Amino acid sequence: MKILILCTGNSCRSQMAEGFLKSLDHTLEVFSAGTKPGEKVHPIAILVMKEEGIDLSHRHPKSVDKFINMAFDYVITVCDDAKESCPVFSGEVKHRLHIGFDDPAEATGTGTEIKAIFVRVRNEIKSEFKRFYNEQLPKSKALKK
Repeated sequence: MKILILCTGNSCRSQMAEGFLKSLDHTLEVFSAGTKPGEKVHPIAILVMKEEGIDLSHRHPKSVDKFINMAFDYVITVCDDAKESCPVFSGEVKHRLHIGFDDPAEATGTGTEIKAIFVRVRNEIKSEFKRFYNEQLPKSKALKK
């Protein structure tokens, strides 16, 4: 089962979603990428994922161009911009989904307020991708048998 998670910068949301899916099932091949990748994974994303026992500290943003020729069971966009600018893949894509989240990197306020937004988005991503894993993937796995 190969899954690609896309957002714009590949510095927060898609990295968190990739981390959660990999933590749920180590047999999944999960990748994340951005349509306009940032320079690094956001430090607060690393911090809030560490609280969940998931280490993003050695990760880096990647361009979707790296994956354009690959086949995927699922390509999932996690932001509206990536949904609108999602490229056409030359490899087969069986399912395209959009599971959108606010961009925590755009949060403003005090350090505590910004971290709270990252925690909220992290928790939403955890919940939605756990639902995806439990509800969508069993159907896809059953079709392959």
